[in-house]
Amino acid sequence: MIDETELQPAEPLQIEPIRISPMRHSDIEAVARLERICQPLPWSANAYTTELNNPNAYYAAAKSADGDLAGYGGIWVIMDEMHVTNLATKPALRGRKIAERLLVVLIREGIARGATRATLEVRESNLAAQGLYKKFGFLDVAMRKQYYSDNRENAYIMWAEDLTGDAYQQMLALAEARLFPKS
Repeated sequence: MIDETELQPAEPLQIEPIRISPMRHSDIEAVARLERICQPLPWSANAYTTELNNPNAYYAAAKSADGDLAGYGGIWVIMDEMHVTNLATKPALRGRKIAERLLVVLIREGIARGATRATLEVRESNLAAQGLYKKFGFLDVAMRKQYYSDNRENAYIMWAEDLTGDAYQQMLALAEARLFPKS
């Protein structure tokens, strides 16, 4: 299932100091700006306003020490299924484990809301995102042909199962210890 050696860095990680908290209405303009930079098919600010009022949704914002938005992500939880709706990091801050930390927070929130499995779609060409999701137990289970309307690119459908099981919980605990070191 999950290879724990992937979670053990050979050398200390360069962790960007950030604070992750629930997204607020006051974050929406910055999120929409970053969305336009990161996503070929960006959601509007109005879409985020709607999502923050959706009881089945949870969105998180990662901010640097000076309060600038570093990244964001969101989920929907319906019954026992969590759907990762989006996850993005400011391009200048990529490679500093921000998306990985956001994903841990989103998965923990999904589990707290009753999710036992998770799904998402990811562009066939987005190898970095696929690698991140695989690190957290997501597997390619199907492909949606020509899913993305901007360029008709295919999307992999990925699933992670048994989020509440011992093996998955142990993997999350190891990831949290690595990504959220105690000072």
